[in-house]
Amino acid sequence: MNLVESISKEVSSMNEFPEFSSGDTITVYYKIKEGNKERTQHFKGVVLQRRGSGTTETFTIRKMSGGIGVERIFPINSPILEKIEINKRGKVRRARIFYLRELTGKKARIKEIRK
Repeated sequence: MNLVESISKEVSSMNEFPEFSSGDTITVYYKIKEGNKERTQHFKGVVLQRRGSGTTETFTIRKMSGGIGVERIFPINSPILEKIEINKRGKVRRARIFYLRELTGKKARIKEIRK
């Protein structure tokens, strides 16, 4: 098993992103290819979960767009990711905050960690 892990680490390029966890509000900048053109788009929302480890790690972000909740799953080591900015650190007691899906308005607020 160690052989498989060591080879996968060599093959995949590990991106260097800041440390974030569930409850944080982050902005993800990623590349979109349309025909032969390429542009950068951003997705700002609350991190619902981080899942997996190593090269297969993913994270889920949720934002409200026009009153409709939109969720997007990004692999950490994806070549389309350009950068990740942390806007706010959130204080939550769970690793996966799916209860946020049912909450709207002021109930859906997450306390901010002030340093």
